Amino acid sequence: MPRFSIVVPSHGVAGRLSLALDSVLAQSFGDFELIPVCDAPDAPAADVVAGYAERDSRVTPVHSPPSDGLAGARNTGLKAAVGGHVLFLDGDDVLVPGALAALDARLGEAGDVDVLYFEHERTPWWEGEPTNPAAPLLARTPDGAFSPGRAPRLTGVALPAWSALYRRAFLTEQGLAFPGDHYTDVGFGGLVTLGAERVAVLRAVVVRHLLRRQGNRLGLPGDHHAELLDQCELVLARAVEQGLSADRLSPLFEQLFAAVLKTAAHPRRLTAGRRAFFRRASALYRRHRPAGHRTPGGSLGVQHRLLASGSYPAFRALRAANRTALRAAALLPRPRGLRTRLRYALGLRLPLDRNLVVYCAYWGRGYVCNPAAIHAKARALAPHLRAVFLVEPDAVGSVPPDVEYAVIGSRKYWEVLARATYLVNNANFADAVVKRPGSVHLQTQHGTPLKTMGADQATYPVVAAATGSIARLLARVDRWDYNLTSNRHSTQMWERAFPSAHETLEYGYPRNDVYCTASAEDVARVRKELGVPDGKKALLYAPTHRDYATGFETGLDLAEFCEAIGEEYVVLLRAHYFYDQGASRGGGRIIDVTGHRSSEDVCLAADGLITDYSSIMFDYANLDRPIVVYADDWDVYRETRGVYFDLMELPPGRVAHTPEELAAVFRDGSWADESAASLRAAFRERFCQFDDGRAAERVVRRVLLGEPPESIPPVVPLAERVPAPAATLVRS
Repeated sequence: MPRFSIVVPSHGVAGRLSLALDSVLAQSFGDFELIPVCDAPDAPAADVVAGYAERDSRVTPVHSPPSDGLAGARNTGLKAAVGGHVLFLDGDDVLVPGALAALDARLGEAGDVDVLYFEHERTPWWEGEPTNPAAPLLARTPDGAFSPGRAPRLTGVALPAWSALYRRAFLTEQGLAFPGDHYTDVGFGGLVTLGAERVAVLRAVVVRHLLRRQGNRLGLPGDHHAELLDQCELVLARAVEQGLSADRLSPLFEQLFAAVLKTAAHPRRLTAGRRAFFRRASALYRRHRPAGHRTPGGSLGVQHRLLASGSYPAFRALRAANRTALRAAALLPRPRGLRTRLRYALGLRLPLDRNLVVYCAYWGRGYVCNPAAIHAKARALAPHLRAVFLVEPDAVGSVPPDVEYAVIGSRKYWEVLARATYLVNNANFADAVVKRPGSVHLQTQHGTPLKTMGADQATYPVVAAATGSIARLLARVDRWDYNLTSNRHSTQMWERAFPSAHETLEYGYPRNDVYCTASAEDVARVRKELGVPDGKKALLYAPTHRDYATGFETGLDLAEFCEAIGEEYVVLLRAHYFYDQGASRGGGRIIDVTGHRSSEDVCLAADGLITDYSSIMFDYANLDRPIVVYADDWDVYRETRGVYFDLMELPPGRVAHTPEELAAVFRDGSWADESAASLRAAFRERFCQFDDGRAAERVVRRVLLGEPPESIPPVVPLAERVPAPAATLVRS
């Protein structure tokens, strides 16, 4: 039997889960079992855990459906545990070095205790000093093992479940498990303290808790806050059954109702049902108030007295000033111009238009990318919805004649932003846009991340300087309700780069649907439109942006390259959209397609792709056509921009480092041989997971039509998809 069982729920933390698991497996004390709890065998976290389980026999994953919540995940892990003592660690927290050795030593000193409480460090996600909130509470406890009655303020309800170690036999004998779902730590902590006979403390930090930017789910509005009263009633009823002494019951009662009053007075948690919450809390307060209980002093004491008297009007008046100030701050728009601000503020007072959808792509560059693909599918599946595309003045010409649009900054622009229920973007809306209650923001993204993004850019000075305020960026991220991904890698990286409370939709990128639905006739039409000569092999050259360079530099003499590879090829040049200035860089066998509205069309026309580190490679891989990576400055790019994986170890095809090497792979045919196809197959397996031609349908049904997840069409397996045919290449 191992000394410790460490249970790690993993829902929603796949991008950071490895930090928690590494912190356990790196402990100097090795007598433990590690039990990660995943949603399902095919969940994002399961991919992470599988690698650990293969490498270390102490890792034994189990599964608990997301519908069972945090409590269900912990209870599932607890049932699987066989260790002498159980420790619960959240999936984005870590054990400090030497933590298990310190716990083992303290147990050796204290003897066979039911619970060993310890300190934890709360680390701000971005900036600020770490805090140790448990230290003052534990400092006032006896030094050795003691009965709970000797430290009555150590009630357990003020400490999270991961700030204690539990004797497994004690939990089993007492029949203790995590109750309910929300506020489960309150109920579990209280029941544990009521059942324990011998406890001890370790006055040292064991767990380092990462404070999430947006706070935990208990800070979000909703009916789930009523569960706090359920947990309080559960604990207080058990205390009455046990005949708990007044000196223990009073601090337990006080700590429970401190949490209740904090929730009742919070400006955002109870957006509806606040009066009902207060009345139920008042009845609970009067029923369980210990005889002779003295109310605390100050403002908290006033709230206690109002709760005891059931005076909701007075309680509401007490918090009115703060509520008014917070509402004013939340509704204060910041668009430029006083008249525009007033108009937008007025629009925010009007009801949401339940049938209005606002789309935007690439900061208004036109009718393109995932937003355009979703819009097109919504016209077929949800024709009752009114759609407005937001574009810059010089992009109006890209909008199809039958698509309604608004010019960014115009009066109509602010009017539709104020009243739209659905807002769809592949970048971000302006800082001034207010996230209204009831509105739904969908972030579609516009690529699979190889280079670092979002918060992960902060450690790369060149990139961070160009990005601007990371804090402002993440404030925009907080408006998201859904974030779209096209593969499991993206799911994990977006979670790291954009930490927030949004839901991830592993539905694929709608713009990539065409790669599975286009016909040979579609390919021929696009090639003719782009001016690709009949019978020529078209190579798409699509380099990415360099944060350390100014202006557009191809890094490759395309005229010399064309001369070196022979007359059978033409090159389609597509510069990064940062450099789309409308001026042609083509001539001869070089066709500049940078200004073409659709990158999907350009990819369909190309028989092969040459790129450096552009995310277009992930989209193009859906076509199962050859890809060559031209990596002439990989080391510089990796050091200055930062990357999520080593492309040189996991390339989608042949890799060339010099113009001579690049020309050689086309002259000898190795760009499209069996070895290149094998590399591409592995790449597709990892990065083309969800792009099956039905992504747009899934998004429309789930987000715009509100259909339940179980009714959404499943992803077609990769082996069953038939990519659009290439013009000159025959796929095996």
